Amino acid sequence: MKKYDLNTSTVLFLGFLAVFFGVFLFYPISYMLRGAFGGQGEFTLKYFGLLLASPLQREAIFNSFVIAITTTVLTTLLTLPMAHVMTRYRFFGKGFLSSLLLVPMIMPPFVGALGLKQILAKYGSLNLSLIHLGISKPEAPIDWLGDGGMGGVIILQVLSLYPIMFLNVSAAMANIDPSLRESAQNLGAGGWKLFRSVTLPLILPGWFAGAIIVFIWAFTDLGTPLIFGLQRVVPVQIFDSITDLNTNPMGYALVVFVLVMVLTLFLLSKHFVGNRRYEMIARGHVSGAESEAKGKTTWLIWLFLGGIIGFALLPHIAVVAQSLADRWFLSVLPDGWTTKHYGEVFGHGLTASSIKNSLFYSSLSAMLDLVLGVIIAWLLTRRKIPFAGLIDALAMLPLAIPGLVIAFGYVAAFDLKIDWLNPRTNPTLLLVISYAVRRLPYIVRAAYAGFQQTSVTLEEASSNLGASPIRTLRKITLPLVAANLVAGTILTFSFAMLEVSDGLILAMRDQYFPITKMIYQIIGRIDPSAPSVACALGVVGMLILTASLFLAGKLMGKKMGQMFRA
Repeated sequence: MKKYDLNTSTVLFLGFLAVFFGVFLFYPISYMLRGAFGGQGEFTLKYFGLLLASPLQREAIFNSFVIAITTTVLTTLLTLPMAHVMTRYRFFGKGFLSSLLLVPMIMPPFVGALGLKQILAKYGSLNLSLIHLGISKPEAPIDWLGDGGMGGVIILQVLSLYPIMFLNVSAAMANIDPSLRESAQNLGAGGWKLFRSVTLPLILPGWFAGAIIVFIWAFTDLGTPLIFGLQRVVPVQIFDSITDLNTNPMGYALVVFVLVMVLTLFLLSKHFVGNRRYEMIARGHVSGAESEAKGKTTWLIWLFLGGIIGFALLPHIAVVAQSLADRWFLSVLPDGWTTKHYGEVFGHGLTASSIKNSLFYSSLSAMLDLVLGVIIAWLLTRRKIPFAGLIDALAMLPLAIPGLVIAFGYVAAFDLKIDWLNPRTNPTLLLVISYAVRRLPYIVRAAYAGFQQTSVTLEEASSNLGASPIRTLRKITLPLVAANLVAGTILTFSFAMLEVSDGLILAMRDQYFPITKMIYQIIGRIDPSAPSVACALGVVGMLILTASLFLAGKLMGKKMGQMFRA
């Protein structure tokens, strides 16, 4: 029989976690399930039948699957050669290119859509350039954005999400024992056969980790379809259903469909990978797998990776250019340059307050994540507790639950007569908690790694001298893992700054708008300067996010990639 460490501090921490997860995770999910399967005491599947019988909803589901699958396939095809080059060759400027490859992470697709529309619209910069060169006809410009904007959504998601896939695939490739490749080559395998029989099976766990995150992110992305005007996708249909939740249960059915689909996919992938064996019996020196790239090879690598980076940065460049454009209409480049749009951002009460709101929400959520992350990591690494596996799973669960689902659940479950808890009157608390829940896995992993790498000897000495567990944690353990905690906290703050789904759904009054909801609000204005003001606000958010990620990267180094593994 197991002996558990159930002293006062442990019981208090377990009780706190039980209340937090119960109120802000299980209660909203159970409320949505009740709404989708009846809500009046009876169990029924009729709402799902109506969902599948609706041509609009069927098309939305189909489009979302097309977007998610296509994005996952294209990011895979893009990152496999990138990871191969970065793990097999040493060349001049490798570190610099490695950093640039991750730059698209500083801006969510939602903001990049503003810039990409300016470039790829029917009479955007690209088509106008082709017309001037005589390649395209003015009366028949190329429709780069595709069917109702779907092409633009896919392009932007690939450019924004490939770093997540790259981090996972390159880490998996770097860990392959080079002696396995050498043995296969000695037996006559090479090229495609070597990749298919040796490399591909060994990188499957890393690929699955990245593919699941990319698929879920692409399927549930709300902001990008809204900017491109693509209405017939699941996230936008859920967003539109918020207004009539009390009379139309279709929104509940859609959200539960997404939740079940995502969790099933997540569990199936884990089961598939977990039931196969990938370990390598002998491991050679990985550094020996890299060969020196010289001359023509280096130039080809720079041309290949530089082309990808340049294309991926186009939305960022266009957003910055639009924010500084005096007028940009039916021209390849802006007709003039100005900084007045930044003056409007900081001078107008609502736009300036959105920046303050985002900083406030993100800071509080990061602090809450820090507390939760330390408690969970400490319990898992320093105490023998009941249901340790369940607590670990709950901490990682937000990786599999889209923000769209959590935000919808909060609107539905907390529509109460308590103003500070009802998002329709004051969404502050729920925005902070939703941001924290979404980013909790990042800080848990950072704290968990720090506790694992820290010897318990000093803590045991502190306990032997009479210090309480809380005092030992505060005086001994936390200072030793401070770098991990600071890096994880900065990371949770930075990604909360430009969180899209939570802000768009939960913030319903303009005085509570975060940056992302204010951008969406500005874009809807009938004002020639609206796109430029929205881009200026997006640039401000990008700068804050960039500075935060830079600090996190400096503190975490190569370990930062571990944050993006499912």
